[in-house]
Amino acid sequence: MKTRISLVALSLALIAAPAMAKDKVKTGPTDPVVVTCEGVFGPKSSDALVRETFGAENVETGMVYGAEGMEFQATTVYPNDPERVMQFSWWDEEKLEYLGSVELAPSQETPAGVKIGMTVAEVEAINGAPFTIGGFWWDYGGGAVFEKGALVNPETGCGFWIRFAPKEDFPESVDVTPVSGEVTVPSSEPLLKTLDVRVQSIDLGYPWPEELPQPEY
Repeated sequence: MKTRISLVALSLALIAAPAMAKDKVKTGPTDPVVVTCEGVFGPKSSDALVRETFGAENVETGMVYGAEGMEFQATTVYPNDPERVMQFSWWDEEKLEYLGSVELAPSQETPAGVKIGMTVAEVEAINGAPFTIGGFWWDYGGGAVFEKGALVNPETGCGFWIRFAPKEDFPESVDVTPVSGEVTVPSSEPLLKTLDVRVQSIDLGYPWPEELPQPEY
């Protein structure tokens, strides 16, 4: 359970909703929704708060699948709208509370300005420093690791996990071995541009809450 947030963040992938309180996002006429670590996206969020915020008619709760067939309880918002769909998972799966992670929608962005569809170069510019990416084409592939720069996650509290993926079609002549499987790829790797690698998913996540008893293994 303790490690599930990192697995979900690596295995996964909103237009401003009228029901969302104004103090929870920063918006403009054409601006994406900026997600901050508070309110419905805060550590003590719950399925009930999600329903109150976005409207019960826009929410589905049930078992979903993650990497390697892992099953967990999730609350999905706008499940039929690709631009606004979000998936919340909970540390307390019985009471559906204490936010574990939420997979952001394509029309949302992090406080630093990272959003789905950005290139590696664009993310590197926001970070202000090079970073590494896990190799592709396996369950936990594409996860970014920031050891320095603006996108380094705090040791405790709210963090954002970014996952990249290459475009589906590329010339057969391209040797993708250097970026395949369980390898570490520097953001300067030329193949990342050749394969048009972009942000595929962003997960906001929290560590195991102190209020809950430690899980038994």
